[in-house]
Amino acid sequence: MNSNDKIALLLAAVRPVTKKERSMIFADVIVDISHEKLDRCFQYIVPRELEQEIGIGMVVEMPFGNGNRIRKGYVIGLSDQSRFDVNRMKTIQRLCNGEETTESRLIALASWMRERYGATMIQALKTVIPVQEKVKTKEKRRICLSVPAEEANALMEKLEGGRCKARTRLLRALLKEKELDYTKAAKELGVTQNVIKPLLEEGVICIKHDQVYRTPANPSSMPGDREWSLSPPQREAVSLIKNEWSMGKRPVLLHGVTGSGKTQVYMELIEETLKEGKQAIVLIPEIALTYQTVRRFYARFGEGVSVLNSKLSQGERYDQFKRAKKGEIQVMVGPRSALFTPFPELGLIIIDEEHEPTYKSENTPRYHARETAVKRAQLEDARVLLGSATPSLASYSRAMSGEYALVTLKGRYGNSILPEVLIVDLREELKEGNRSILSRKLRTAISDRLSKKEQVMLFLNRRGYAGFVSCRSCGQVMKCPHCDVSLSEHNNGRLVCHYCGYEQRKPEKCPVCGSPYIGGFKAGTQQIEQVIQKSFPGARVLRMDFDTTRHKGSYEKILASFAAHEGDILVGTQMIVKGHDFPDVTLVGVIAADLSLNAEDYQCAERTFQLLTQAVGRSGRGKKAGEAIIQTYNPEHYSIEAAARQDYEAFYKEEMSYRTLLDYPPCSHMLAVLASSPDEALLEQGMEYLARFVGRIYSGPDLHVIGPAYAAVGKVNDVYRKVLYLKHKEGSVLFAVKDRLEKYIEINSGFRKIYIQFDFV
Repeated sequence: MNSNDKIALLLAAVRPVTKKERSMIFADVIVDISHEKLDRCFQYIVPRELEQEIGIGMVVEMPFGNGNRIRKGYVIGLSDQSRFDVNRMKTIQRLCNGEETTESRLIALASWMRERYGATMIQALKTVIPVQEKVKTKEKRRICLSVPAEEANALMEKLEGGRCKARTRLLRALLKEKELDYTKAAKELGVTQNVIKPLLEEGVICIKHDQVYRTPANPSSMPGDREWSLSPPQREAVSLIKNEWSMGKRPVLLHGVTGSGKTQVYMELIEETLKEGKQAIVLIPEIALTYQTVRRFYARFGEGVSVLNSKLSQGERYDQFKRAKKGEIQVMVGPRSALFTPFPELGLIIIDEEHEPTYKSENTPRYHARETAVKRAQLEDARVLLGSATPSLASYSRAMSGEYALVTLKGRYGNSILPEVLIVDLREELKEGNRSILSRKLRTAISDRLSKKEQVMLFLNRRGYAGFVSCRSCGQVMKCPHCDVSLSEHNNGRLVCHYCGYEQRKPEKCPVCGSPYIGGFKAGTQQIEQVIQKSFPGARVLRMDFDTTRHKGSYEKILASFAAHEGDILVGTQMIVKGHDFPDVTLVGVIAADLSLNAEDYQCAERTFQLLTQAVGRSGRGKKAGEAIIQTYNPEHYSIEAAARQDYEAFYKEEMSYRTLLDYPPCSHMLAVLASSPDEALLEQGMEYLARFVGRIYSGPDLHVIGPAYAAVGKVNDVYRKVLYLKHKEGSVLFAVKDRLEKYIEINSGFRKIYIQFDFV
């Protein structure tokens, strides 16, 4: 039996019953798309004459409530099984053809996500319809005069003879201003509700209510960016992309070296989209990029730009989606969730730094923004542009196969050159007696830049690495009692679990052997900051990491300070090396380049190459020449050598050879079945059943089953976690297996105490 036959058998086993085989079809309908009602849907009978036409996301009319008043609703599911007594169910009246709405298309997208990534329709809907609770509308009230001035003046003279001083003040002010801000009147004139009420009842004044949108970024506070005009390579890139889209809607991958000016290409294409009367979404991977990106877009498109990120209040998020739906904004900038902005005429989706792992959701459905953007573009008849200096292997391989179009930007904007890169072997530093976290070369380079009044960025590559505290005598690592992770030491002398929040005092003696020699590996941003301040007392040091960016506005504050030269050295984790453009940064130091190579992840070399390439690219972006120093214990590794040369093609070729050899994506497809439960024995038994079930429904050497095994972090907050990996050359096989597993889990009650997610890696 060949692979196609096996796929057919799998699909046949999970296919829905055909319409000829059904006695009736039932539709799940949301009567009102109000966000707080997403959990509530009603089942209706689909009449025979509509069976061939009805589909997910369609607008329908049906009787609703005790009075059977005809209401409109959205179809979110179809089934041949009724959940209620058919004799008591109501029937859909008609399809509202030609009334497709923004919600219709988003519901259709949610249906696709449910099928592809494994989730319930409610989970998918709550992801796609982002604002789940209606927030109270913010209003501005105005007090207005409702009678002619002569009448108001006569009343004022009458009131002046009595004791109505407050009403007199109010009328005098209204005769002068015609209308007053309610809050200002209350504060400056001493106007209370008791003062206003009699005048309202007599019809002398009225209160007008104006809706006020909560704006997450103030355009007037956004300084304009440098003036840009497209360079010849940028103009050529824009022309190639437009030509590609004139022939079809194939996604385009824009591969441009760091500093090549991809953002200007984005803005030029957005300008074309807006001229067509359509809107654009710009996805960025980090909140830290919001400040500089939004500043550029405001400078170009003004108040037609808005922003989303996780630091916004619920009211601010609600207002931005409401403005988008009403067509009051044309460009939305934000991380992954901005993809679901309810634009009525979406024309373009741009994914900047498309290689970033933050575009992958960690919650069910575990969707990838790149794939989901392509699907939404198909539903909206829109276009997709992916941009990166270090494209993901998945995207670049699709470009090589022709699934995506590839456009390349070579060379930096304005003829600036890539920085000179030096790799420092920390093993040699140690042999020569230097035990500092700063190599001698980096220390000298920092001193030189400070003397020249230039700026420095120091990047600590901690991705995939967690600090730990251990006994120097027996090697015992201090671990969280609730999670399978080590505790991290903080400056207050406490050990903290960064997964569940557990804290304890640092022990004076080892709990196993009693030794007093307990210490931690302290290569953190705080320690680097302290070393810099001690080594260069006059330097102004800014630090940007998880601890310093907890509060709303902290990203913008730190970056704005550095841009304004209020800091000489910026120390941080990966959030400082992505997309930022500081023309006076002429030195980037990478403190520990190879820490991410030790992560338990087949993508660790790719992640390391991307981070280092992006870090090196922050240097020398202005008129001054730049330099980058990479400190590493593994200078011969191909990812580090390729990053130093900024040679993506060389890295891609070598890394793909390893992926092909080991059958890892994108050379193969991989499905992770992630399961968790507080009952370890039940979890182990359940995962063994799933592994055996896969063996029963699909046998053969072309499907590789790995595990089940404990996840990289096997326990979090007393909940155990295991994973089962499935690999196959054909993605359709894994989708069919996922469908069979979902049905198997649904009909077996033993899985009810196990939380299971599907993740296409």
